Amino acid sequence: MNIDNLLLWGFAATLILTTLMAASKHFGLTRMDIPFMLGTMFTSNRNKAPWFGFMIHLMMGWIFAFIYGLAFESSGLHTWWFGLAIGFVHAAFVLSVGLQIVSAFHPRMAQPYQGPTPTKQLEPPGFFALNYGKGTPLATLIGHLVYGGVLGLFYT
Repeated sequence: MNIDNLLLWGFAATLILTTLMAASKHFGLTRMDIPFMLGTMFTSNRNKAPWFGFMIHLMMGWIFAFIYGLAFESSGLHTWWFGLAIGFVHAAFVLSVGLQIVSAFHPRMAQPYQGPTPTKQLEPPGFFALNYGKGTPLATLIGHLVYGGVLGLFYT
């Protein structure tokens, strides 16, 4: 496994994914803000939360880059289209299970069948994160397809 390559392209792919998700928010496709959501798990300061969350998202991007690298190595396929395929599975997991797991233990997120409280002010994502807008699944899918495609294209 080429660790230097995974660190570089995992960083780049995560930046691209995060940028696409932020742009989709500004274009009205979604209300989901991953850095803010992740950051508020660790701080109640709403101004610092996006920075904490961005750093956490970068670390998670590197962890997933290593998982993708293992898939590339074990399959012998180092192609953009195989990266897209892994990205599709990754997005499906994030939308169907991952965000549900986050909502289960996020200290500032309301539970799915409860409204917000003074300490739990974030809305839970719901199935396929549809509580954050009808375009959220599409934006998330595109972001993860691009993430996987970038890793597959540049991983050697």
